[in-house]
Amino acid sequence: MTKAEIQLIRALSDKRVRTEEGLFVAEGEKLIGEVIAARLRVRKIYAVEELFAGAELISPKEMERISHLKTPTKALAVVELPHHDLRRVAPERSLVLVLDEVQNPGNLGTIIRLADWFGIEDIVCSPNSADCFNPKVVQATMGAILRVRVHYTELVPFLQSARKRSVPIYGTFLEGEELYHTELTPTGVIVMGNEGRGISREVAELVSHKVLIPPYPADRPTSESLNVAMATGIICAEFRRRVL
Repeated sequence: MTKAEIQLIRALSDKRVRTEEGLFVAEGEKLIGEVIAARLRVRKIYAVEELFAGAELISPKEMERISHLKTPTKALAVVELPHHDLRRVAPERSLVLVLDEVQNPGNLGTIIRLADWFGIEDIVCSPNSADCFNPKVVQATMGAILRVRVHYTELVPFLQSARKRSVPIYGTFLEGEELYHTELTPTGVIVMGNEGRGISREVAELVSHKVLIPPYPADRPTSESLNVAMATGIICAEFRRRVL
């Protein structure tokens, strides 16, 4: 490998570099296989064994130098970033997740994986949310990032447009109606908030259905709140249980 190749791959841990270069890193034989199956444009594959046709064979030591993981895998691919059209997101016809400054890469990766599991094809994130092509997020999605379209935009205009089209907008609040007693629809928007602050005031003003995931039993002292990825899983499961 050349020094320039190593420097570029290492630099792709930075969002600014990923954006400028239009590239991200996928690691592991299974994930790279899914990247190829999804027909994303693969710039180059590096492997310590002959795992993929056309891959450049490198030493385990070189793999350690370019890997973004604590334990390097046998293959790493440099892949072109896909581009998704936000105008095609239609919450009046499908269920859409909206993330209001979810900043932990592990949480975002888990939420993308949950969306894939529950058949949610679009996630709309605020600009300050974690980058879905952060190496930690890519690994946490377990390939779901290749099937779920993640968009970044200002949330207020997006939600205002949805409200004008009479799209129901659900959000989690401590003062909300218990999830299990709330009427749920098969289409619409589910808003999940920041790990520490929850849903921002500007976004909260556009939520039409405030819901609460109740603790059990209700009068028992418990944790202050649920992890945002856990809460997303509970809410998505209840939507799908009732309106499939």
